[in-house]
Amino acid sequence: NLDFINLFCKAIHSSQKQEAMEAQKSYTKEFLKTFKPNQYRIALSPNARRVDSFEFANILKNQANIAFFIGGAYGLEEKFIQDCHTQISLSPLTFSHKIAKIVLSEQIYRALCLIHNHPYHK
Repeated sequence: NLDFINLFCKAIHSSQKQEAMEAQKSYTKEFLKTFKPNQYRIALSPNARRVDSFEFANILKNQANIAFFIGGAYGLEEKFIQDCHTQISLSPLTFSHKIAKIVLSEQIYRALCLIHNHPYHK
């Protein structure tokens, strides 16, 4: 199953008009409400390490419950990123949330195909 949880509450909306640190803190506060203790948490950050599809598949391989976190216009708080189990970059380019979710979804599908020896990845 793949579920998207989009967070954009009043606190996040108002913080976007302030400074970067306030916006990042508002995302952290909302994210901490959503994940469960048994989830493997992956932060998406343009400054994180870049992985290829095979490395991405290996990250997902032994995880049953994964949560991916995509920050807002100002990104994620550095502490939140470090508190996740791992951090990856989809690209050094900046994507809108819609595009980032499409790229991430395709890479999840590709990783599952690799894990299950399906020919899609070629």
